[in-house]
Amino acid sequence: MRDDQLLEVIERYLNGDMGADERKAFELLRSENAEIDSRVIEHQQFTGLLKQYGERVELETRLNAIHHEIDVHALVEEVTVHPAWIVDLWRHHHSKISVAASIAIFAVLATLFVTGYLNNNSSYTDMRQEMGRQGRTLNNLKKTVSDIQTRNTRVLPQDKFRGTGFAITSNGLIATAYHLINDNDSVYVQNASGKSFKAKVVYTEPRTDIAILQVVDTAFKNLGPIPYTFKRSEGDIAESIYTYGYPQDSPVFGSGQLTSLNGLNSDTLNYEISIPINPGNSGGPVFDSKGNLIGIVKAKETRLEGVHFALKSGYLLSAIQNIPIDSLNGKPVLNTKNLLANLNQVQQIKKIKNYVFMVKVY
Repeated sequence: MRDDQLLEVIERYLNGDMGADERKAFELLRSENAEIDSRVIEHQQFTGLLKQYGERVELETRLNAIHHEIDVHALVEEVTVHPAWIVDLWRHHHSKISVAASIAIFAVLATLFVTGYLNNNSSYTDMRQEMGRQGRTLNNLKKTVSDIQTRNTRVLPQDKFRGTGFAITSNGLIATAYHLINDNDSVYVQNASGKSFKAKVVYTEPRTDIAILQVVDTAFKNLGPIPYTFKRSEGDIAESIYTYGYPQDSPVFGSGQLTSLNGLNSDTLNYEISIPINPGNSGGPVFDSKGNLIGIVKAKETRLEGVHFALKSGYLLSAIQNIPIDSLNGKPVLNTKNLLANLNQVQQIKKIKNYVFMVKVY
């Protein structure tokens, strides 16, 4: 694609002139091609500067018009003969005031730089939980006590990262975030009862941050019918949503709203959500009020508090269809009957708790 053609496409994209399918295809191209993504951001910044310049010229024109309407000489005479207290203050202490103002401005700019507000490149930070030495020691102690109590002699190594996953099928096919399991040595999933099972990675899509695991542990038992369905259409802004995952050793529920149909830099792969998520929520499910799975917890915006993102469920459905047949015993069969629609949230959580897992990466 020539530069002029690419520029035309970028302008149509930023102006919202693309159809839904064309916009989705271009977003995928941005995620796969770093150079095109960089061109989009640069053009967005350039048009923003042009807009700021136009606004500045307009303001200057308005100020000049106001200036011509004011009797400047009369105003100067009035101030000179009867100076206000602020004028006297400035005349006698302008050097001290200048120094104080300079220090204040420098302090504000330094704060903005440190916090990242002067950096135009917004960025994601993933929500996987890194386990420190102290945390791992405490968890190993808890595990040892639990093993003694249950006479379970199985000992697992210390986990490096933790996150969340959820069942796709009743036979142990589990979806989670790719950034959680990337470069792993081994992966285990732990159910609501605290039992851990060995799993393997059967498929990944790094560009959409999706990983599909298969439990391969002989101790794993069939989960029974999946109670939730996977929403194929987009959600609605302001609808109530919730997530359920493992930012702690025990599961945590969080509720909020779907705040935008677009993610960072207006990408269409992700939703912006207001749910308060934390490290360990990565890969967790996001449900609407009817118990339809609408997304996967992905990341948060580093510069803004409370801004989080979830990958849309449509991309998960596409990833499931792309799993090579030889990786599984047959094509995955997804549930099409929602068992949660007529239940309140308390009842819904009781239904889904056995289908949401802590994912441990070693």
